[in-house]
Amino acid sequence: KNFMQNIIASLTIIFLIGLVIIRSSMLKKRGITAMNFGKIDKTDFCIPPIALFYFYIVFAEAFGWPTLTQYEFFNSGFISWIGVLFCLLGLVLFGLSLVSFGDSFRVGIDLDFPDKLVTEGVFSMMRNPIYVAFWMVLFGQFLVFSNWILLVYLGAATWLFHRQVLREEEFLDVQYGDEFREYKSRVRRYI
Repeated sequence: KNFMQNIIASLTIIFLIGLVIIRSSMLKKRGITAMNFGKIDKTDFCIPPIALFYFYIVFAEAFGWPTLTQYEFFNSGFISWIGVLFCLLGLVLFGLSLVSFGDSFRVGIDLDFPDKLVTEGVFSMMRNPIYVAFWMVLFGQFLVFSNWILLVYLGAATWLFHRQVLREEEFLDVQYGDEFREYKSRVRRYI
């Protein structure tokens, strides 16, 4: 059932992680530390094991591995394809965000070397395209696999993304002052 949609939706995770690793490695070769995850809030280190469990749930659903639930909210090939579309659009938006970020890409807040404020490319349409991209992928995966665990993850991720955005915007306001406030006044936080 929905085999092609399952494969595409699950591979989206691998592509997202791969893009982050490749971009971070490219920056590291040029002396830029892109991985700043958990430097400000040590509770962020609770996120990786929770994310690994999410990855397992998605791959278990896609490949028929043992899973915690068999219940689905719906089972529709059409809705599954809409989910795939969300996953692919999220992946494209994420890629465009990385290109727009250039050397300013960071995972977490970089207090030591923040680089310039990025307002070009997809950042001219929304201030947080990476979080929107991740949310689109999670929503798409819920539409493909439609189980309650992924719905809980979608809700929790929505809260976590917004929490991180508020942290980053507080930092950007202090770091860039009027430049950030002017940008904030003309570009929406999300879509």
